[in-house]
Amino acid sequence: MLSHIQAKLLIVDDLPENLLALEALIKREDRTVYKALSADEALSLLLQHEFAMAILDVQMPGMNGFELAELMRGMERTKNIPIVFVSAAGRELNYAFKGYESGAVDFLHKPLDIHAVKSKVNVFVELYRQSKAMKQQVEALEQSRREQEALLKQLQSTQSELEQAVRMRDDFMSIVAHEVRTPLNGLILETQLRKMHLARDNAAAFTLDKMHAMVDRDERQIKSLIRLIEDMLDVSRIRTGKLSIRPNRFDLVKLVDNLLQNFAPQVAAAESSVTFTADAPVEGNWDEFRIEQVISNLLTNALRYGGKSPIDVRVYSQDGQARVEVQDRGIGISEENQKRIFQQFERVSAKTVVAGLGLGLFISEQIVAAHGGSIAVESKINEGALFRVCLPL
Repeated sequence: MLSHIQAKLLIVDDLPENLLALEALIKREDRTVYKALSADEALSLLLQHEFAMAILDVQMPGMNGFELAELMRGMERTKNIPIVFVSAAGRELNYAFKGYESGAVDFLHKPLDIHAVKSKVNVFVELYRQSKAMKQQVEALEQSRREQEALLKQLQSTQSELEQAVRMRDDFMSIVAHEVRTPLNGLILETQLRKMHLARDNAAAFTLDKMHAMVDRDERQIKSLIRLIEDMLDVSRIRTGKLSIRPNRFDLVKLVDNLLQNFAPQVAAAESSVTFTADAPVEGNWDEFRIEQVISNLLTNALRYGGKSPIDVRVYSQDGQARVEVQDRGIGISEENQKRIFQQFERVSAKTVVAGLGLGLFISEQIVAAHGGSIAVESKINEGALFRVCLPL
């Protein structure tokens, strides 16, 4: 069963014929026998190999078998190797005693008893194999324990991530329900009001001026719903790696200028104002729709958190980049919040602010990153926030 574990045996004798005779007695296919003619040769082999046992001749010139055994017992690598001494001298007790003092496990006397030699070697080889197998099992168990530990940590991490995902989903559904309800409530109220006027045959409620105002209100509410749906779709596209970028050459200054004109009603509704500064045309190859989406998000946030304060927008080129900066003078963002606002469903909380889905900055960062650019924020509490978008020219 344990024969797959190859055993190495060391035999040491100063007479080559003795080594050959002993090797012939103990060699087998599942064993490798190493021969040494001196203690020095033996030490060299002991440093190179792991031996199941060593058979040492006592009477050798130079360093004898006992001295070699004492050296072996003094080295960490060799101190546990079983030693069998072989002696041609008579069976004097003092010789045997000295052998045991040096760490001998057993003693053999010449002429050698063939069956005794084979039997002793078989026992030591078997003990070595059992010890080796046990060590391998312990190592395998330890490895298994480490793997189970790592797996447990992974499972705990996965569980934590799943719990976080469930919390995020619940929060998201709650936010979506709240955000969608706002424009829907507006539309429902408008509809009920019109039904009431119709029921009373109140034609004065449907003059051309009032119809224009109604259509404008409806359009704003519908655009709010479309924006919410687009944000949710963009998150889905980002997750599946399908957020498309279709670059074409355009002037960033012109895009921002047009966007600010479209934002005029929202700026007025927020009781704010916008100052726009720009260099000469800043042209590059970007996705016009997506870049407009990013800047719209930044303007919406500036109006939402700006506390009716003026907003500065700047477009310029620097260090081979096109840059857009949106600066408000509102509530500001703490350092802790600056680290999380670009994540999904994260919002800066403020009692006076109607929060969105918490997706705008997440989507914006993904869009800018897809263009090979970056988006960053500089802010302090109650000192406003500066968002800077950098795009490669």
